[in-house]
Amino acid sequence: MKTPYYLIHRGILEEGMEKLKAAIARYWPNAAVGYSFKTNALPWVLQYMKEQGCLAEVVSEDEYELAEHMGYDRIVYNGPVKGKDSFLRACGRGDVINLDAAREVDWLREAAAGRQGRPVKVGIRMNFDLEAACPGEASGGAEGGRFGFSYETGSFGRIVEELRALPGVEIAGVHLHCSSKTRSLKIYEAVAAAACRVRRECGLDLDYIDVGGGYFGGLADRPQYADYLRVMSSILREEYDPGRTMLIMEPGTSLISPPVEYVTSVVDVKDTNRNRFVVTDGSRIHVDPLMTKKSYFYRLEPSGGREAGGRLEKQVIAGFTCMENDRLFELKDAPALRAGDRIVYEKVGAYTMCLSPLFIGYYPAVYLEEEGKISCIREKWGVEEYVQKSVTEGKQV
Repeated sequence: MKTPYYLIHRGILEEGMEKLKAAIARYWPNAAVGYSFKTNALPWVLQYMKEQGCLAEVVSEDEYELAEHMGYDRIVYNGPVKGKDSFLRACGRGDVINLDAAREVDWLREAAAGRQGRPVKVGIRMNFDLEAACPGEASGGAEGGRFGFSYETGSFGRIVEELRALPGVEIAGVHLHCSSKTRSLKIYEAVAAAACRVRRECGLDLDYIDVGGGYFGGLADRPQYADYLRVMSSILREEYDPGRTMLIMEPGTSLISPPVEYVTSVVDVKDTNRNRFVVTDGSRIHVDPLMTKKSYFYRLEPSGGREAGGRLEKQVIAGFTCMENDRLFELKDAPALRAGDRIVYEKVGAYTMCLSPLFIGYYPAVYLEEEGKISCIREKWGVEEYVQKSVTEGKQV
């Protein structure tokens, strides 16, 4: 197989799914898994998740339409920029809808008016001060998170009262997803505590609590699904009956990152007066599209079964693009790499395929490894895929 390419190991994917299901069965059997489309929306992955009984968790009209196209029976519709048409369809289908913007209340009135006595059930995303509960851990830091209705300012309480007064509408759930730097158990203790606070202070008898995603996955020395569910369930049970209230989890990274590798080859080695550069046919834009990572999981595979060359103090691994910052990492005190050697990046299934740009090269192929057999589940893009639906002369609009 010509490099670069992604390789999904189905066995590793299934191992993660089995661990998640086992943890749910032990700590909160009345639960649903909403797979996060934004993390990796490769059609094969979406089909696999649907077959595992997952709901689709989407955050845009395009993603909602993709979930419909893939045949998902039920969709969790999140995000602050939902489309009106898809919002109204979601109301009609009975999907899980978590409000995140004031304009959605107007759409809700329209949806409720056409239901003829059948209530529209919705959830509300709550914005609470995670940084105060877990200092130094929230992604927004001192600036705070930007999603949902603020608990501290009273916005959440006001939207609760507004929906209670709206004919044909019922508050069915609360959405509490929080982005963090640490993925620690403390984050989920704070999420569970916030859910309990909602019940006590707002008197909400909820059908579901959506705790979102953001879990570790595939790392033995980090919290496991069972750890997250154990700490959340111990707090939630103080206010909620698992038989009455469903727990919704929205994993993405924890499921799809571990089973995916990105395979690259060394194409050239050059020495300057400052560095030895190892040029590969892969790129940082395929494993770190936002250019923020400081390290990677990887392994080296010498070509042709030959022994590795002599060791070098430093080698700078670079990508195929013409950007100077397309440098992936520095290889320290390691065998000298040569053309034909491979560098395989591990645990790269999350936010890579979906964020990779079409910069001087098209999307690489994706293969599936299943019990030692390899199949292609996305062919490498070429010129035909790139120019599809484009024209060289504009059309009047």
